[in-house]
Amino acid sequence: MTMGRESIGGRLETPRWLKMVVAGTLGVILLTGCSTFYPSGRGMMGSNSRYFSSKVSCTPPAGLPGQIINVAVGDMGMSRMMGGDAALGGRMRLRAVPNSFAAGKVSIIVTNLGWRTHELVIMPLSAGQSAGQRIPGPDGKVDETGSLGEASNSCGAGIGDGITAGSVSWTTVSLAPGRYEFICNLKNHYADGMYQEVRVTA
Repeated sequence: MTMGRESIGGRLETPRWLKMVVAGTLGVILLTGCSTFYPSGRGMMGSNSRYFSSKVSCTPPAGLPGQIINVAVGDMGMSRMMGGDAALGGRMRLRAVPNSFAAGKVSIIVTNLGWRTHELVIMPLSAGQSAGQRIPGPDGKVDETGSLGEASNSCGAGIGDGITAGSVSWTTVSLAPGRYEFICNLKNHYADGMYQEVRVTA
């Protein structure tokens, strides 16, 4: 059996078995998309990306203290069929709104609209340092020394095992004026674009 096209009457044709595999795979993708996801996260990957977000299954408690900062994290989960994280090609995202706010107490609410587990770690930026410049180690993670807080507990506050698809996590911290970097520090996620600079004003 050849893996490529077959020559039939001098023409190259795709083998019937390969056509059936492709058709079956597309059918599974469509059924999964219809039953599990809804199109609520559009724009995170681009307005025409046809990106479908995970359904959000929990919410943070009402009345969290301080200013509310909403952070959406996501990924193109379909890429897992093409070899996992290495095949994502920069298709992970982390977006904070607002990305500039006054110093003091803030509650950061992180919603995972993606298909993979994510997290949020708050890192200070030194003078001259820009977001995205940290160097991951052999484990695919950056050094978290100096971290000021973390939200990685599915449907809960603070530190946990990561925010699973469709879950929310939150943390309340006090931030002084300066520049900070919100990052996801799971394996290879930072290198794949999960970071954003935020500014805290006096």
